[in-house]
Amino acid sequence: MKNKAKFSKRVSYAKYGYIFSLPFVLAFVIFQLYPLLFTTLMGFTDMSGVAAQGAGLGDLTFNWNIMGPDGYYLSPFHTFIEIFNSPLFRLALRNTVVIWLMNFIPQIILSLALAAWFTNKMLKLKWVGGFKVLFYMPNIITAASIALLFSAMFGHPIGPVNDFLIRIGMRDGPTNILATPLNAQIIVAFIQFWMWYGVTMIILIAGIMGISPSLFEAAAIDGASHIKAFIYITLPSLRTIVLFVLVTSFVGGMQMFDIPNLFNDGGPQNATLTSSLFIFNQAFGASRMFSRAAAASMLMFIIICAFSGLIFYLMRDKDVGRERRERRAAEKARRASV
Repeated sequence: MKNKAKFSKRVSYAKYGYIFSLPFVLAFVIFQLYPLLFTTLMGFTDMSGVAAQGAGLGDLTFNWNIMGPDGYYLSPFHTFIEIFNSPLFRLALRNTVVIWLMNFIPQIILSLALAAWFTNKMLKLKWVGGFKVLFYMPNIITAASIALLFSAMFGHPIGPVNDFLIRIGMRDGPTNILATPLNAQIIVAFIQFWMWYGVTMIILIAGIMGISPSLFEAAAIDGASHIKAFIYITLPSLRTIVLFVLVTSFVGGMQMFDIPNLFNDGGPQNATLTSSLFIFNQAFGASRMFSRAAAASMLMFIIICAFSGLIFYLMRDKDVGRERRERRAAEKARRASV
């Protein structure tokens, strides 16, 4: 027994943890950390690739000193300032926020309603699992397939939607619905809503299932209706879950790319041009302005971090913060009295 105890003290298993985590660390450094740092550095340069005939990216330039038209070197932040003041970038950012709000507001409302409906044991609903799978299924379909599907549905002059509108008498002939900027934004927002409301619903259901049933039982004994129990028990208990959904949805919405690109290529009149599509066009368009794309990426990173921090601050639990401050004050008072 003594030898066994000595042997167990000599053997260290910590190195095996490092060995098992090494593949992830290497993959992270190579495929995430290095591209992130390189992208950040590119934003301070005039790096660009001009496509030559049959040469792919062609000539690649990397210059730290950006020279202006008057022959003087510009500030290292010149590219960032240029992108931030670009009307097209601001339009893309505004479109991204508008489309995200148009899909997130109905998404969170419907998801909360469905989550409360499915978790209400008083209703004794049947086939709840089947409905959950049905509502979650749009998220399983690839974004490319959904974009092509809706593009064909609203096709002009031939498409199911045009044919339906003509048959019910709302149109005398084929109408290019996607030619109107507002229509294109609404359709893109609806696609995002349709794809993601099932995921949000599942997350909210998990959060409601974690609420103590005794709270709902006490509310029922006191005569509270289902609506009051939802407002005064369910919603306050879901603060952290709603915060998680809001932040992840905002981050995903700011990275919206597949649907606007494949559905209508950012049109019409750049109405569905998002920030990610703007970055893609800067990097892989005709100009191959990698530095502008990198600067735009870093600006979006800063904007996402700032708004996420603001959301965390606005939705923080003020009671917890007040209790923490009171404990700190009491601890300071105790140390001062010693």
